[in-house]
Formats: sequence, structure tokens, C-alpha cells
Amino acid sequence: MRIEHRGTVRFERAYGRTRDDGPSRDVGVDTRFDLASITKVFIASIVLDDAARSVVALDEPLRELVPEWDGADRARITLRKILAHDAGFKSGADYRTLLARDVETFALTEPLAAPSGERVIYSDLGFIALGVILARRHRRGLATLVAERLRGWGAARTGYVPDAAERDAIPATESDAWRGSVQGTVHDEKAHLLGGIAGHAGLFGTARDVALLGEWFLGPLHGRPTPLAPAFARDAVLEAAHDPILRRGLGWALKTSDENSCGPLMSAQTFGHTGFTGTCVWADPVRDLNVVFLTNAVHHGRTDIRALRAAVCDAAVRAIDAA
Repeated sequence: MRIEHRGTVRFERAYGRTRDDGPSRDVGVDTRFDLASITKVFIASIVLDDAARSVVALDEPLRELVPEWDGADRARITLRKILAHDAGFKSGADYRTLLARDVETFALTEPLAAPSGERVIYSDLGFIALGVILARRHRRGLATLVAERLRGWGAARTGYVPDAAERDAIPATESDAWRGSVQGTVHDEKAHLLGGIAGHAGLFGTARDVALLGEWFLGPLHGRPTPLAPAFARDAVLEAAHDPILRRGLGWALKTSDENSCGPLMSAQTFGHTGFTGTCVWADPVRDLNVVFLTNAVHHGRTDIRALRAAVCDAAVRAIDAA
């Protein structure tokens, strides 16, 4: 857990061990966790940086980079729509239907669930496609591109596919009938089928690096320099798409109600993201508060930990407000 206020660390603590069903190690503040879907926001950050440097354009059709999208149904898909989860992609697919298929090809060619721009559908497939687009645009592997960019931004402990020697030091996620005990390799099944490297999941990182991710977008709102161009960072945490349940920025989720896992006390301007393994980052621009909470919550089964996340965020707000 790591809590930052006005860009300064106010609390950092680690608890527990890497697993409880075999040999394990103590978890430390520098322990790397499977970040699951927080990967999406790291990928979004790279896209936004590319847009700021005119390497890509957020609002232009993508058919040049994705010739598979030459049909009329995909002519309106843009990077902005993918980042905002309203490009029309299906949410995902059961991994068992993908075992004999190329997952990237599936993500690029599976029929859309809705016309582009008409519905918010939180989509792994859209971000798998985004990973493909980045790799094609830069003509290099996604893992290499991400490692170079994040290292330059100070988040060198975040990356794909941990070395075998480090895996015992990474909190285990769960055991399943397909892969057995999952520790130090990606939990997400679709990312696993992609060799652990994908745009929607696959990154492993520390609480410090995830706090940096939040600060890249929170800092510019308060005049602090970050690696991202301020205008693009500010744009990313404004509403880009919405429906009655979901509000999306560019890569980020935006608070919709007190039912969000950031709890009732964080402001309505709060942005953040969660990961299925039990990870989250929530940033409140009104308080200049950045909360990171990394767990391996699926270790004992796929339990909903929204109430626990909310309690952590509420405790952080109370502490800051009382200071």
C-alpha cells in the first residue's frame, strides 16, 4: 500500500507473504505484483505520449496501421475511442474458445458488439488491439517498447514476463485446473495465450511504480511536471465516454457513484483503475491524493474486494482531511 499527498509519500507499508499454500517470502514495499488491467493505463500513457509527439493521432482512422479494418464497420475506430472503451469491441472471450486461435487476430477481426462510438463496453479486446497497433507503429515488440518508455519515465520495475529467478518473490495469484499454481506468470488467460505480453494485461510492477502512474496524470493538474504533456494528461482524466453505469476518460475509469471501489469520500473528480488480481490505483484531484493498493486477492478464490478497496480509500481521505 502506498499513499501520496501533493506528490509526497505519506504512507507506505507492506503486509503478508507471497503465498500461504507452500514455501513463501515476506512481501515488501518493493515487491512486484501482477497488475492485471492496470496494464491498460500504462499502455494508454504511451499512446498519449505518442500523440503529444505527433507519432500518432488520437482522432484519425486506423486503417493504415490495421488493414484488417478496411470494412465500413471499423472505419470510425480511432485511438481515442479505444482508450475510452467506446470503439465497439466486445468485452472479451472465454479463453477456452481461444486455445486453438491466434488471439491478436481474434481481437482485430471479431465482429464488433456495437457501432463505434455508440456504447461504452469495457473491453480487453480493444486493448489487445491497441497493443498490436503500438507494436506496428513503432516496428518493435510491445515488451521492448514498454520497457524502454517506462524506464525513461522512472518506472523501471514495471515490465512483462518476470525472470524465472524472481518468480518466487512475486505474490501467487491462484491455482486452476488449466495451469496449476500461478506465481510469477500472468494470471489473465488471454495474456497468457499471448506469451504474457499484451495491451490489456501482463505487466508486473511495484506500488511505487503504480503511484508514479497516478502522479503522471495528477501532477499536471497541480502544476507539477511529469513525463506526459500537461494538456494530454489533463484531457485523459476528463469524461470521454459515458453510459448510465460507466464513465471513462482516456485509459482511466472515472468515479460514477459512491459504489465505486474508491469509496464514498473521494471527490466526484476521482479517476483510477482496478485489476482483477486485486490491484487498484485511485487519484483524487480535489485533494491531490493518490492511493495505491496492491493485493493478490484471487489467491483464495475470485472474491469481490470492492468494500476493502473503498475502506482503504476512505481511510486515506480521513487521514489527509484530518492532517
